[in-house]
Amino acid sequence: MFRLQEQSASPIYEQIVDQMKALVATGALEAGEKVPSVRELSAMLLVNPNTVSKAYQELERQGVIVTMRGKGTFVAESASPGMAEERMKKLREDVKRVALEAKHLGLEPSSLRDMVEQACHEWWREES
Repeated sequence: MFRLQEQSASPIYEQIVDQMKALVATGALEAGEKVPSVRELSAMLLVNPNTVSKAYQELERQGVIVTMRGKGTFVAESASPGMAEERMKKLREDVKRVALEAKHLGLEPSSLRDMVEQACHEWWREES
């Protein structure tokens, strides 16, 4: 379900936020579906419960999840619309940032394309 990257520049809680939003955007988590509790997710990911709690607070602030006292935490009914577009916008920004970094390193566009293609092949190979 979640895949944390300890070497990432993104804090763990942001990775949790991004991945939860991706699961909702792709339909892997549907509106009204129960998500793991803070304790459950922190145990699954081997991270501090405060980290998961921070991620859940941000997800609630963004309207992705809702917590019902005594019942649990669920994907918000209004979570899906627009989420895919938001993720695509963020992806475009990330790609621009990576392209700029590659330019500063003196890479040619074709070299960057090769790196991206290789990363995609590795990702899909791991997933299958």
